[in-house]
Amino acid sequence: MEVTWLGRNCFRIRGREGSVVTDPCPPESGYKFAKPQADLITLSRKDDPGYSDTSVVAGEARVLDAPGEYEIGGILVTGVATKTVSGERNVAFVIELDGIRVAHLGLIGGPPTAAQVSQLGKIDVLLLPSGGGNSLNAKGAQDVMTGIDPAIAIPMNFKTVNETLDLDPIEAFQKESGSKPEAVAKLQLSKSQVPEQLEIVVLDPRG
Repeated sequence: MEVTWLGRNCFRIRGREGSVVTDPCPPESGYKFAKPQADLITLSRKDDPGYSDTSVVAGEARVLDAPGEYEIGGILVTGVATKTVSGERNVAFVIELDGIRVAHLGLIGGPPTAAQVSQLGKIDVLLLPSGGGNSLNAKGAQDVMTGIDPAIAIPMNFKTVNETLDLDPIEAFQKESGSKPEAVAKLQLSKSQVPEQLEIVVLDPRG
């Protein structure tokens, strides 16, 4: 399985069963990328245009924007209703590809409840916001990461040279988590390579 960060909350997750694009961001975000091909698009915040521009994705992808359990062409998806900072609905999605469970928290505003953590289940790769502003700040991200206890955590929605929103830089999360890995272009992972102990991976945006 391959995970590529396109910017903001947008990732392309590609495996043998197909490919998923999460929370596609518009060019106004500061991230401009070639249209990724996808079988499936997940929208955590379908009403927020900064995180739901499906026009930037190529192909006739199925769009999921609500809680529930889905199976699309061998891709298993679970949507769990959570809340944003302002109390609006946010959907966290668990995407299972190649036997690896990836949780994308969208613009979650605080720690998930025990019931929500149970719904999410065991997570191999956690994609979590960390830049504050419209979602978790560094301290909140650290608390959520500890509560969910994934094998790998990848921060998103933080300030980069491209980002137009006023967010905190990745250094804030690195200071909070005590981890400062070198940024890499993408995460490539098989089920047998999932680590036993938590690893934090920072990706360079492709947008």
